[in-house]
Amino acid sequence: MATLHLVKNNFPLATRLIFQNNPTVPKWIKFIIAVLLLPVCAGAGMTLWRVMKACGGSDVTLVPVVGGALCWLAIFLLLPKPMWIYVFGHELTHVIWVWLFGGSVKQFKATSEGGHVIVDKTNFLIALSPYFFPLYAVMVVAVFVAGHLIWDWKGFMVWFHLLVGAAYAFHITLNAHVLKTQQSDITSQGYLFSAVLIFLGNILVLLIGIPLLTAKVDLTTMLGWWLENTGRIIHLIGEMF
Repeated sequence: MATLHLVKNNFPLATRLIFQNNPTVPKWIKFIIAVLLLPVCAGAGMTLWRVMKACGGSDVTLVPVVGGALCWLAIFLLLPKPMWIYVFGHELTHVIWVWLFGGSVKQFKATSEGGHVIVDKTNFLIALSPYFFPLYAVMVVAVFVAGHLIWDWKGFMVWFHLLVGAAYAFHITLNAHVLKTQQSDITSQGYLFSAVLIFLGNILVLLIGIPLLTAKVDLTTMLGWWLENTGRIIHLIGEMF
């Protein structure tokens, strides 16, 4: 059994993971994996820039997305932070990923002071999922897709893009706020490994989401660019050594 806690330490939040009866990969192996993935991270960053340039003319899409993100940023900076909403989404993300891996949840708790879930299975993806899986943005997309199929919400596309931008900005800003303090779910996986997985998870969301929202770049092309950029970086590293 594993207990995943999100608790409040003074002002900032910290996540504590307790593993029981779950085999863990040694941190030194995760460190090596993280180092090997660094060229993939760099290739992903280069690909994101290329995708954004290719989709830059989609003002009808990108402007409301950016506008929604800026609206949330103003709320984040000027108003009290909605920690209960964040903690609930954090714990629910753990739950969803436990279910995806065939596990079950024994207990769920979320308050503005913290929360926890008790589950019978955990791994590094379950532990780090709240930091790279934008649950509320995914919920916005799911609601809009369902509404569009039932009621034809073509006229609400601007509001959809606005809400997606706000929801993704919520994900980035609140996670950044939490990660300002030492997080035991990060330390349990190793700093570099966690950073690489969180970076790749978040950038993969953008690499998939931006082409789907703008319809300017297909996913096959994006993956080809990613492979090309990663190969170029590996080649440069090989020349250096």
